[in-house]
Amino acid sequence: MAYVETPAPRRRRLAQELRRIREATEMTGEEAARRVGWSAAKVSRIETAKTFPSEDDIVTLANLYGVGGVVLGDVLKLRKDATQKGWWEKYNAALDQGYMAYLGLEAEAIVMRNWESTIVPGLLQTEGYIKALLGKVLHPVNQIPPIWSHHRVEARLERQRRHLYGPEPVTLHAIIDEATLRRTVGGPRIMLEQLQHLEAVSERPNVKLRIITERTQSPVPTGPFVHFTFRDFPDTVYLEDLIGGRFVEDAEDVFYYERAFEHLTEVALDEPRSRLLIRDTMAYWQT
Repeated sequence: MAYVETPAPRRRRLAQELRRIREATEMTGEEAARRVGWSAAKVSRIETAKTFPSEDDIVTLANLYGVGGVVLGDVLKLRKDATQKGWWEKYNAALDQGYMAYLGLEAEAIVMRNWESTIVPGLLQTEGYIKALLGKVLHPVNQIPPIWSHHRVEARLERQRRHLYGPEPVTLHAIIDEATLRRTVGGPRIMLEQLQHLEAVSERPNVKLRIITERTQSPVPTGPFVHFTFRDFPDTVYLEDLIGGRFVEDAEDVFYYERAFEHLTEVALDEPRSRLLIRDTMAYWQT
């Protein structure tokens, strides 16, 4: 399964606004296309964020829809915002396009719900854990140049600085399996540091960390996923496997993952008991 990109949130917002303005005129997409001499496919692709409109395209549509002034200015500002490069662009050579799209969504999210059954969630990993994961675990399977590994470590740490510790941190609801606390990544010292970090970061007001114990029956028939919630456009779910990932945007499908996370929350330990389990498991790595 190859990575499937989803449009960056700002581009989606622009597309939705152009569609909203057209629909307010009660004009169909086909009619709009015909009146400006475009193909119906072009209007459709602009309104679904598959084609990024030029400023001239936006002015043409605004003239057709009879809008200008503040409305046109707002739409052009949306377009300008959508052209701004994200901090992750400097790692373009080391990060595949699917992951770049993921970072674009993460940068706009206000809430993230992350279920991980085998590893610590990326936003909660220590530098040592990240290096061991990329070098000793993933590298034999997905070999990449050493410099790319270095840049991927940098990118993951930058994600944490911006989204967990920045001025407007994301609210992260993370649920992990207890086995993850005992699964060796890099050795006892790295695992002990990782658990100490989990305990500390779980005290942050924007981090809600829960553990599903080994005594719990298999909680959901799905692998890891991230459910993104944004301010002003629909939720999106990200799925990943060994060779790539994909985004789920259909409202009904997203709802299934929302319910799955609610169930995971119900069967997991609460936050205080999860923190206690993390603390108790530290002894496992100290022996």
